[in-house]
Formats: sequence, structure tokens, C-alpha cells
Amino acid sequence: MAYSSYEQACAEHGWRVPARYNIAADVCDKHPPDKLAMIHEDFRGDVREVLWGELQELSNRFASVLTTAGVGRGDRVAMLLPATPETAAAFLGTWKCGAILLSMSVLYGDEGIRHRLADSRAKVLVTDAENADRIDRSLVEQVLILDRDLLATGAQQFAAVDTAADDPAQLYYTSGTTGLAKGIVHAHRYLLAHEEFVYCHEVEDGERFHGMGEWAWAAGIAPLLGPWRYGAVQCVYQREGGFDPAKQLAFLSRHEVTNVFTTPTAMRSMMAIEDAGSRYPQRFRRVCSAGEPLNPEAIRWFREQYGVTVLDYYGLSESYPLVANYPFMEVREGSMGKPAPGWDVQILDEDERPVAQGERGEICLRARSNPHYPLGYWEQPEASEETFGGAWFHTKDAASQDEDGYYWYEGRADDVIIAAGYRIGPFEVESVCLEHAAVAEAAVVASPDERRGMVVKAFVVLAAGSEPSDELAGEIKAFVRDRLSAYAYPRKVEFVDSLPKTLTGKIRRIELRQLEAERARSA
Repeated sequence: MAYSSYEQACAEHGWRVPARYNIAADVCDKHPPDKLAMIHEDFRGDVREVLWGELQELSNRFASVLTTAGVGRGDRVAMLLPATPETAAAFLGTWKCGAILLSMSVLYGDEGIRHRLADSRAKVLVTDAENADRIDRSLVEQVLILDRDLLATGAQQFAAVDTAADDPAQLYYTSGTTGLAKGIVHAHRYLLAHEEFVYCHEVEDGERFHGMGEWAWAAGIAPLLGPWRYGAVQCVYQREGGFDPAKQLAFLSRHEVTNVFTTPTAMRSMMAIEDAGSRYPQRFRRVCSAGEPLNPEAIRWFREQYGVTVLDYYGLSESYPLVANYPFMEVREGSMGKPAPGWDVQILDEDERPVAQGERGEICLRARSNPHYPLGYWEQPEASEETFGGAWFHTKDAASQDEDGYYWYEGRADDVIIAAGYRIGPFEVESVCLEHAAVAEAAVVASPDERRGMVVKAFVVLAAGSEPSDELAGEIKAFVRDRLSAYAYPRKVEFVDSLPKTLTGKIRRIELRQLEAERARSA
């Protein structure tokens, strides 16, 4: 339904979680077999239309294959696969078996794959011929190559395992900034809390949806499964190599996609395309973004090109979306929006008390207050109790709240810069840097300084056609100072070819902070 206000959406919200629930039954098996489920295009330009009947049969066959391989309730099934209809069917078949899905990115290095297989103790690894040689087979009982021959060995009919809503279904590994990635275990019920497709995307039955996230993270799998619950047709683009903004926009235009999930990293790449709106005309109705904060400049660019205001929402692999922008309320560029209906989210201080309006605090979620709350970290009971066992889940992200209840991102709790007694959030400085025509990307960290202790430093990736120089660095400093403040502007600017990022595109400021600290020690 369409909502007229944020207050109405919150007042009418209620969680409805049945005792018995299985993701595959809700996402896949309830649809009419003759209804279109997916339009798939690979990097060669080959297009394939897939009906729900085909996905239902393929997922049954895969579930049968897993059962023959000895996979049962609670076993981990790891996958290293590209985005194809067969991969989606394998996801669904895993849940039909009552097993736990661990989907890995083909972009992971061999050590990342090794850690996830060893830590999860996956019973089966499913991959394709192209990636099979990357697998250390001593870490897994069986390796299955997903192809037509394998699926043909499975039975066309399969009686899905009856699962409780609280049974484990999904294992995501956090990328993290330090230490080895930890596995986050989600129950089948977690998908029921992904109501961004109701409140933000307002998904309509039969409309064409596209998610740009890779099917290895929550921001890739949720935009696949969530719209399917509401009857959308998934338009899937199987890329070869890295993200190409021109090819991505051409794909969306070619298939007349109306509803899109994107990321700030992808949007900033698109901004480099001159006259994108006229070169790649679109039929966008809703476009939403998540994964990292969305800069106001990117919102304005997208609106100028396509006449659509991108709705930003926020969350983590542990739970999301906690906070979002919605089509039924004013969008304030640069704001995270307001807490999602049904989510008890507050900005708290170190003692878990609400901070005053306008003050900086940590975004926290009341524990066990919605279906998305995790079962815990995989086989780490002490870490699980410490992180998820208290009254609040601490996101380690900082924000403030204005007089109208909008949240404003202030950076990671450990990213705050204290310079000359001022507490400075890097995100606002980065956002102003990005408004300069010569700046394509920026990351801001604290830099040791003999006189001031710490100063603000900006690492800047220049836009095409701009060349690094002392004059340009001075111009960027003055630009930010004039638009932001006399204390929060970058006193140092370093031009770099690229910024360190996680595989999901988040800037790893910790690496830049460490670099600055090492330089100071060796000076």
C-alpha cells in the first residue's frame, strides 16, 4: 500500500512472523509457474527469460542433489558462483534442504575463501569450472560443479524440509577492518524484516527490478530475494570483470528497469559519464542506495540526469535497514533519514543513554526487537554474547539527530577526528570535497601534526582532466573552508590514484590512519 506520511507507516506497522517459515517457500514456491521471474543477460549480451516454473524445478533438482550428497538440516553449503539463474536456484534449493547458505564472492582472494571454508566447516562447496581450481579440497568434504549435468541428476520434485522461522538459514562474513572476518548467522525470519522493499522501493507486482550488489553480501542477496517476495521480475546482469558504469546504465536502459538498488560507489562511477541521462535514457520509478553514506552531490547529480531522488538507507550485515529515506516524506540531502518502521533505533552515549538533539552519539538497535536480529556469530558464543546479548546492539556508527527526527551520519565511532578541541566527522568533510569539480573521490582522516596534535587530512582521487598540483590542493582547502568551517577543512591534501576499499566498496579509513601514523613515526 502507499503511505501518506512517515507517522502513518510507523503507526500501522506490525511484525507478523509465523512459527514455521522457509525463505524458499515464500520467495519461490508460492509464485505461479507461468509467471516471469528473471531476465538474465550475461557479459556476451545473451539474454534469457526464466519463468518461476523453471526456477522451482531447478531449485528442487538442486535440493535433491544436496540430499544425495548427504547434506541435511543445519549443514553449511558454500558457493563460489557468478550471478546466473542456476545460482539463484541453488540458493533456494539449499534452504529447501534446511541447510545454511554461505555465498562467497568470486572477487575474494584465495586466503579469504580458505578462511570462510575452514571456519564454517562447510560440508559442500558449489562452484563452476572456472573457479574450481581455486579450491583447497582438503577443507571441504565435496566439491560440486554447478552445470546442467549436475542438475539433471536431481529429482524434479522435492519435499522441502519444514523449518522454523528461528532456524538458521544464512551465513554472512563481515569484511571488518581488523582481524579475520566473523560469520554472522541469520535465521529464515531475517528476510521478513527487509521491508525497505515496501517502504523505500515500494515494489510493485510484475515490475522490473535490478540490484547492483554482488550475491555474496546482504546488500546483494536481500535485493534479490526481497523484491521476489512481492512479485517483481529480477533483471540480472552477469558482469565480467569490474563494474563498468556505461555498460550498467546501458543494461538498465535496454531492459526498461523501473526499480533499482545501487551503491554510492556505483553512483560515483556513473557521475564520470558526461550526459548520462541523454546517452542512457531510463524509466526509473524508484532508485535506492545503501552500503555506505550517500553524498549530497551524488543525489543531486542523479536527480539532474534522471529526475529521480535517490533514497538512501542504512544498515549492517548484522541488521538492516535501521534508518532510511522514504518516498512519503521530505528527503534532506545528506541525511540518513529516519528509523525504519518497526525498528527501535536510538542515538546513545557511552552509557546507553539518549543524547540530546544535535549531539553526536552512537546508532544503536534495541536487541531482539525485530525479525532481523542475528542468532549470533558462527561458533563464537562469547563474542555473540558480548555483541548481541545486551539490551542494545552497538553499530559503532556515529550520528546526530535534528529537531525533526532526521539522522545525520557523523562517521564511524573510531573515525572521529579531534583537532584543536573540535570533534570532526570525516563524512561531512568528504561530502564538501566531492562538490569540487576536480574531485572524484575523497577520504578524510586524522593526521599527526607537531603543533596541533592532529589535523584533518584529505586523500583525494581527481576527476578525469584534472592534474595534481600545490595550487589545486590549496584551492580544495579553501573551497571546503568556505563551505564548511574554519576548523573542519583539510589542512593537508594528498592526491592518490585510488582509495583503499573493502570488496563492498566501503572506504577503509583505518588503512589511511595507519599510513599517517607510520609516516609520523618515521619522520
